[in-house]
Amino acid sequence: MSGHWIGQVLDLLMFASLCLLILTGIPVVFLLTGCAIVFGALGIAFGVFDIFLLGALAQRIFGTMTGETLVAIPLFVFMGIMLERSKIAEELLEAMGRLFGPVRGGLAISVSVVGALLAASTGIVGATVVTMGLMALPAMLRRGYDKRFACGSICAAGTLGQIIPPSTVMVILGEVIAAAYQQAQLAQGRFSVETVSVGQLFAASMIPGLVLVGLYILYQLVFAFLRPDVAPAIQREEAGRVSAGELARALVPPIVLIVAVLGSILGGVATPTEAAAVGAVGATLLAGLRQPGNPAPILLGGLAAVGLALLGASFDMRLGREAPPLADRLAIWAGAALAVVMAAGVLLALWRCFRAGVLTAVMHSTMTITAMIFATLIGATLFSLVFRGLGGEETVKTLLEAIPGGQTGALLAVMAVIFLMGFFLDFVEITIIVIPIVGPVLLMMGIDPIWLAVLIALNLQTSFLTPPFGFSLFYLGGVAQRWVNTADIYRGVVPFVALQLAAIGLVMIFPGLATWLPRQLF
Repeated sequence: MSGHWIGQVLDLLMFASLCLLILTGIPVVFLLTGCAIVFGALGIAFGVFDIFLLGALAQRIFGTMTGETLVAIPLFVFMGIMLERSKIAEELLEAMGRLFGPVRGGLAISVSVVGALLAASTGIVGATVVTMGLMALPAMLRRGYDKRFACGSICAAGTLGQIIPPSTVMVILGEVIAAAYQQAQLAQGRFSVETVSVGQLFAASMIPGLVLVGLYILYQLVFAFLRPDVAPAIQREEAGRVSAGELARALVPPIVLIVAVLGSILGGVATPTEAAAVGAVGATLLAGLRQPGNPAPILLGGLAAVGLALLGASFDMRLGREAPPLADRLAIWAGAALAVVMAAGVLLALWRCFRAGVLTAVMHSTMTITAMIFATLIGATLFSLVFRGLGGEETVKTLLEAIPGGQTGALLAVMAVIFLMGFFLDFVEITIIVIPIVGPVLLMMGIDPIWLAVLIALNLQTSFLTPPFGFSLFYLGGVAQRWVNTADIYRGVVPFVALQLAAIGLVMIFPGLATWLPRQLF
């Protein structure tokens, strides 16, 4: 009995120590590893932790690193940063600002629309907030917009990349929820386990993401109508008319990329990893088009990629068959020719991006972000292994089952903890630390894993908006110090945090918002 209580005390101390040490500002990956080593050693010393459990560590890390799904992370990151460097956001903001400007609150609405489009094509929060902070904020303030309203609109729109697919958080969350769901089923004695895929989570987050955009725009319209001085309309003559050609030039590239990436996943044509590769190639071609030089070879490369996709959908192009039909053989030869044209276009785009200094910066940022995510994954694997070895899972299960209200009470408690942790932690850290601990317990209570994942994703999005450590607030504060102060940003995001909580409430009350689309598609 004494050993049981020692293990229970150690696992609670382990989690509490991590939460306190995080406030010191030391990188979380070192804290995760350090806490695991120290409390693992204490567990061994008190005889409540089996050292042989650490033998599974290498296998678990190898399994994580070789998982095909996680390969999508560097590809999506590369796609987002490449698009940000190719000035697509600037063109979108300019076109949408001129389109919606004559409406009260029109510039704020344009920021929300652009944020949604960039979320579905880049998914990089920092890049989106910084770009809109540099371009949209000065324009809004010049037109007489209230500082707090403008700051809140930009910060909120920039975080949409966390819920609107394809998002990095959904890839990580998909991997973690799938493991938790499998563990929950095995604990219940079900050995024919069901799985949850990243594609299902992408489909599940589409409608809640659009609902959130709708809530933002509705708030902006109502607020501007009730207080015209806060978000005045721009005279049509001053705003200028945006031609159909300018609108198409701004809208078509991101929409084509969104359709190519999301369409291939939701249509079942490609896995998220394959679709991420398509997105990375598409972003490279778009970035190459914006560099000086003849655009024809790159356009031909893009058309060749479309041709390859159509051929693959229409013919059986598998190689190595003994006697394929003539039509298939012709399709294979045509596919080979198109592949050469596409490769030439991609190589030319890469060369132009390299010559302009864009490719080097994109590769450096991609490597930095990817290394941070995977290092945190490794640290969290060791942390969760030691935590479970000390009996932490049983402790969490006992605590959650003791909360009044059963399944609903436990879910609300976990959501509250995630929301509070969002004040201090990044979404990657919360996903990797908290979800493996509480996920299996909640799923054993009968909660739908897809619904749970979307609720957590919406909750994690608030971690970018909540003061004092919301990353979105830091990104905007870093580039907007000339025009606004920290208090303006903090006060401006409060209504949008409330809208975020309202969206979570809607999905909790109407689970079909998250579960209907994946059931139809998968």
